[in-house]
Amino acid sequence: MDITEIADRLEIAELLARYATAVDRTDWVLYRSLFTEDARIDYTSAGGEAGNLDEIVDFLDRSMSMFSDTQHFISNLIIDIDGDTARATAAVFNPMRFSDDNGFSCGGYYHHDLVRTPEGWRSTGLVEEATWFDGIPKPHP
Repeated sequence: MDITEIADRLEIAELLARYATAVDRTDWVLYRSLFTEDARIDYTSAGGEAGNLDEIVDFLDRSMSMFSDTQHFISNLIIDIDGDTARATAAVFNPMRFSDDNGFSCGGYYHHDLVRTPEGWRSTGLVEEATWFDGIPKPHP
């Protein structure tokens, strides 16, 4: 592994951490900065929506407002770089609480397709793969 690949891996890991922070803090400016303008995002496996960046920011803004607390833990990164493109898979653990102190947890994986841009690595596509829920029944498509 050379210094360029190490730098790329660190930048991609940082992007994933910023992604989790953006969602937890409902920081849609930060969230948008992590994606290309033509990105496709798919949260349907967790009962959410799929769409372009504007559609998903609108969906997240509406859906995240029902929670008083959320925390996304990102781990177990697998990053495959091929020149100016990459694929990153990260495990996620996400406890969420409503304002009445009831809540649930879920886990799974985020799959990002990435591209190197003049501004750095950006996600061109994200697919959430929800694999388990605790405290609520698993949604069915």
